[in-house]
Amino acid sequence: MELSFDIRNVNRTVGTMLGHEVTKRYGGEGLPDDTIVVHLSGSAGQSLGAFVPRGITLRLVGDANDYVGKGLSGGRIIVAPHPSSPFVAEDNIIAGNVVLYGATGGELFLRGVAGERFCVRNSGAVAVVEGVGDHACEYMTGGRVVILGSTGRNFGAGMSGGIAFVLDADGTFASRVNPDMVSLEAPDADDRIWLAERLAMHTAETGSAVAQRLFDAGDAGLDAFVKVMPRDYARVLAAQAQAELDGTDPVDAVMAAARI
Repeated sequence: MELSFDIRNVNRTVGTMLGHEVTKRYGGEGLPDDTIVVHLSGSAGQSLGAFVPRGITLRLVGDANDYVGKGLSGGRIIVAPHPSSPFVAEDNIIAGNVVLYGATGGELFLRGVAGERFCVRNSGAVAVVEGVGDHACEYMTGGRVVILGSTGRNFGAGMSGGIAFVLDADGTFASRVNPDMVSLEAPDADDRIWLAERLAMHTAETGSAVAQRLFDAGDAGLDAFVKVMPRDYARVLAAQAQAELDGTDPVDAVMAAARI
């Protein structure tokens, strides 16, 4: 099913009641991706796509206020400016503060910059955005984030899980990271494959010029990314991988690593 509507900033939590009905009928598993696609045009009010489950895709041409994808639980949200828009998308705000707060699953593609506290307490969603404000990935526990632009200060404060990949074209990103719980690394071979796939997806979903440039640049484009890895999470992943090699119980290994 595909639906189309205009949207204004007085329209809040668009998609949430629809998500409730899907969950009521189909449970936590939801529906196959893109079963219900809602095309929106205009400026969305707060909490666009809050708690939307798998099976629902919201495609907004325009911009959005705060709390996009709050509690996202498997659905997909794509926000991009109108093709005839005169401004450079990656240099301008397209979504407000606290995007993907408390999300547990699903995907978000933003062609443009998001405000402060992007992906706070994200525990499972995958997101691509073209820049963020202060305190991004704060208290994040899971999921993956790709940032194709600059960040504000205090990145990754309290980040105990998940992974972020940040484009560090000018080499200054380290000065904006909170180092208490995370380390900065170069993406490994698997990361680079995944990143290339995400750049292609972001281009296909939003028409992103910056993602297309990075994808076309191949290895040179991927070389500009820095991987933000929580140290505790890295230790748990290493223990899990070693247990699988040894043929021992990975759950016991993870629990032991978590207590160190």
